Amino acid sequence: MTYRYRLTPVLLLLVITSVEARPKDYLKRPDAWFAGEEAERMGTNILSYQSELGGWPKNVETTAGPYSGDRKKLKPTYDNRATTDELRFLARLYNVTKNKTYRDAFDRGLNYVLEGQYDNGGWPQSTPPGTGYSRYITFNDDAMVRLLIFVREITSSKTYDFVDEDHRQAASIAFDRGIDCILKCQIQVDGKRTAWCAQHDEIDFHPQSARTYELATLSGAESVGVTSLLMSIENPSPEIINAVEASVAWYRKAMLTGIRVIDQKDDKGQNGVNKVVVNDPAAPPLWARFYDIQTNLPIFVDRDGIPKKSIGRHRL
Repeated sequence: MTYRYRLTPVLLLLVITSVEARPKDYLKRPDAWFAGEEAERMGTNILSYQSELGGWPKNVETTAGPYSGDRKKLKPTYDNRATTDELRFLARLYNVTKNKTYRDAFDRGLNYVLEGQYDNGGWPQSTPPGTGYSRYITFNDDAMVRLLIFVREITSSKTYDFVDEDHRQAASIAFDRGIDCILKCQIQVDGKRTAWCAQHDEIDFHPQSARTYELATLSGAESVGVTSLLMSIENPSPEIINAVEASVAWYRKAMLTGIRVIDQKDDKGQNGVNKVVVNDPAAPPLWARFYDIQTNLPIFVDRDGIPKKSIGRHRL
């Protein structure tokens, strides 16, 4: 049985738009398409961007055209949706064509994912993790969640029937360790579980800051993906159920009502606009991206790293 808990109306008004063509945009195509010339061309492009470590760089249209630079300069990562969708694309190609080149590239990429996981179950932003904030257990941009969904697919989706038993077992273990890590990272305040930070310490799991505007806070954004993943687990343990219920309770407590965020023309603002909060009793609920861990109040941070309690003159 799948444990399900209604998160509605825990919906974040976080909309990402892009005109870039990424591997994920083609994953729902039928097998016949993956047997065609267009898919083969895109597969060749994807292969050209695979780093020597096995992963792929972020913020690159890996299907659009071949990489012609020095492969040693490619910096693989799990951040910003990199690596997992390239692997899904290659798996679809291999299933249709049985081209060993795709299989070998997939295996290298899967190893990059599995070997990059810490012993405690977390993943850094990239491997090797380095000494900066990229070494932290990374929930930011749903990195941990995406990796866990991917390794679970290895064990449950027929798409990956070609994966050998050793890797399937390793993927299963990676998923269980990752869920255990998530439970350990859930922030407790006054003995009560709440939500998660965008990044956590890779040693003792406490919340950590990253860039100057990404302070150690409760994340109203990343915690949605974490909670949804926990809710999707078949036959959840009492610990998982408690974590979900605590997260939902936190979202109810953190809900903001009676306000709306609008774009207002401002010549001094970015792209000529400025975000302004206005009172609106009929507005749907909102959640902030960052909440102060101790007060549970929304905070807003610019590149100066100074947390503020309001946007403009409107205090939330």
